[in-house]
Amino acid sequence: MRLSRMQPSKTHPCLRRKVREDMKTHGILVDYKWCSGCRSCEMACQMEHGLPPHRSGVKVLEIGPWQIDGETWQYDYQPVFTDECDLCKERVGKGKTPTCVKHCQAFILEYGEVDDLVAKMNGWKKRSLIVP
Repeated sequence: MRLSRMQPSKTHPCLRRKVREDMKTHGILVDYKWCSGCRSCEMACQMEHGLPPHRSGVKVLEIGPWQIDGETWQYDYQPVFTDECDLCKERVGKGKTPTCVKHCQAFILEYGEVDDLVAKMNGWKKRSLIVP
């Protein structure tokens, strides 16, 4: 059977990812144009979930620096969410925001319903929507 036609099973032992039905409607909007690369989101995630230093639900990648042309440079930081991210299911269940959103020093992360976040993306560059 082709893998693309298989339906995930919540109990199948070979599948490593959990089916997260409740998370399909919520996500995190990342405005990485303003990310400073402080990595407070990584640290907050590690501390919240008791993860070792090399593991996190979010990792900040450094892109660049390199010169594109005369005055234009490519130099960005971009938070990338890993398979460990569960959108802080326990925190959100208590009415709080995910810990990465709470501790982001540059206020570039926003948690909410996917439809609302998609509307906020319209026309903006260097934004991404994460729906783990």
